[in-house]
Amino acid sequence: MTKRIAITGPESTGKSQLAEELAAHYHTLFVAEYAREYIEKLDRQYTYDDVLEIAKGQLLRENEAANAANALLFCDTDFTVTKIWCDYKYKQCHDWINGQFVSHTYDIYLLCSTDLPWEYDAQRENPNEREELFQHYLKTLTDNGFPFAIINGTGAERLQNAIKAVDKLI
Repeated sequence: MTKRIAITGPESTGKSQLAEELAAHYHTLFVAEYAREYIEKLDRQYTYDDVLEIAKGQLLRENEAANAANALLFCDTDFTVTKIWCDYKYKQCHDWINGQFVSHTYDIYLLCSTDLPWEYDAQRENPNEREELFQHYLKTLTDNGFPFAIINGTGAERLQNAIKAVDKLI
């Protein structure tokens, strides 16, 4: 059975890089963040309903990759991200996302700290709210009893901290 590891947290906390580096370290696959691809193809601003389509697309890609992964699958985003995204931006969340958040859980959540500097990206929206959002992630994972590790540090240190958390899992 493939163990799924969610890499989660506020924007610009190194999730994508960490997913790729961890997959390389463990000689397995990672699932890229589908939201980036989806939003790039839009010729308009994304909407509340787009977040639902993004979540469905992410899950589809994750399930496809799980069949080909080598014991571990690193997921660059998860339902925690889409749930908090909806709750924070729209003050509501789709029932389907809420349901998946509870039923589609991960073997461990790597919660990326905000200790990396924020980097501009046209798809990023909250440069000044990252610590507030981090606390929301922390509370959400804690309140739901999900297994998680906070990943901090820069460069190789951050990767090594994530490897230590994954090694404890396996």
